Amino acid sequence: MRTLLPLAAALLLAGAPAALAQSSNSSSDAVKPVVAANKVDTQTFLTAAPNANEFEIQSSKLAQEKSPSADVKAFAGEMIADHAKVSEDFKTALSQGQTTGSIKPAGPGLQPKEQQLLDELKGLSGKDFDRRYIEMQTDAHKDAVALFSTYANSGDDPAIKEFAKKTLPTLKMHEKHVKELAVAHQG
Repeated sequence: MRTLLPLAAALLLAGAPAALAQSSNSSSDAVKPVVAANKVDTQTFLTAAPNANEFEIQSSKLAQEKSPSADVKAFAGEMIADHAKVSEDFKTALSQGQTTGSIKPAGPGLQPKEQQLLDELKGLSGKDFDRRYIEMQTDAHKDAVALFSTYANSGDDPAIKEFAKKTLPTLKMHEKHVKELAVAHQG
């Protein structure tokens, strides 16, 4: 079961309840996806990607307001700018997609689990805020890389698949940066 955790946070943040099952062995009450091995269907991707992206933007705006650390604020600024571009690229890919006529992406706003995580961040301050924000970003980017990699390799809509491929390097760069932040903020 632990082998499914790499997709859990992206799907957790995505609010794709049909693709998820409850897990009781995670400290953040994460859920585990029920996904075929090495395959993410288009509906799951179209739900997961925009909601996770919106969470990245909103949590990073909060980090720019609440973090006491210059490096965390700088990372948050990078997240806002890059994920705003991802959002625009996603809209373009949707307009060019072949299978998206009958499949609708999630609307704007956060799903309940995403809102719960954001609310948790709102209640924190100082080093506690930084620690939890970095932890959430680490999990989210690990899972986003897994989600986008899987769809880039197995997706059935060519335009959305190309979007996933083009977005992947940015997500991997974010994953690397947040790992560096985690090291800098240990202790």
